[in-house]
Amino acid sequence: MGMKRFALLLCAEDSEYVKMKYGGYFGVFVRMLGEEGEAWDRFRVAAGEFPADDQIADYDGFVISGSCNDAHGDDPWICRLIALLQRLASLNKRILGICFGHQILGRALGGKTGRGRSGWDIGITTVHVSSSYKLFSSLKIPTTLSVIECHRDEIYELPSKAEVIGRSDKYGIEMFKYGDHILGIQGHPEYTKDILLHLIDRLVLRKLITDEFAEEMRSNVEEGEADREAWKRLCINFLKGGL
Repeated sequence: MGMKRFALLLCAEDSEYVKMKYGGYFGVFVRMLGEEGEAWDRFRVAAGEFPADDQIADYDGFVISGSCNDAHGDDPWICRLIALLQRLASLNKRILGICFGHQILGRALGGKTGRGRSGWDIGITTVHVSSSYKLFSSLKIPTTLSVIECHRDEIYELPSKAEVIGRSDKYGIEMFKYGDHILGIQGHPEYTKDILLHLIDRLVLRKLITDEFAEEMRSNVEEGEADREAWKRLCINFLKGGL
């Protein structure tokens, strides 16, 4: 068998801090998902860099990152990404969508997305998972998982073929599956607390959140702990052949 190949569809610009400390978000994802004997490539789709049509067959799976953009927007690169995801889905390629990636997958498959009705979700959130998903039981994943979150948009509605497999007290669609080859996760299994605290500072600087709200979110982060190892096992097993 040949070397397995995976592609990260990068939907965000790397901050200088994340580039310096983690090798950019590509480094963050490969640190969580990459294993020996694999090849990982990055496509900066937000900058118009997409895999060529004849490259798609080379990849065993695709990961879609988070973004500062809205999944309900119509920027040219977002429309192009939706078309790519529809093609990948039709080819039964394995696709893992994270945060914006989760939302854009939901939209590409025929669902509806928009500004979150419960406002920003920043910090460590408890997700209640469904026992109907085989991978949870086979990996002995607990019925609740804590995950780092940083978003203000959500999936309002999924297409009929999709199944919600994770919910939180704040948002109803924290995770979904579509067939056995597509998985969306609203949270950020790949984030460290350090990355999230850095993002909170950036949101304050951009005046997207207030100083008071930021301080409350920092306390939430420092007091909680995400189940990063469980998320890592889940994401790796899904991307590389789980049910």
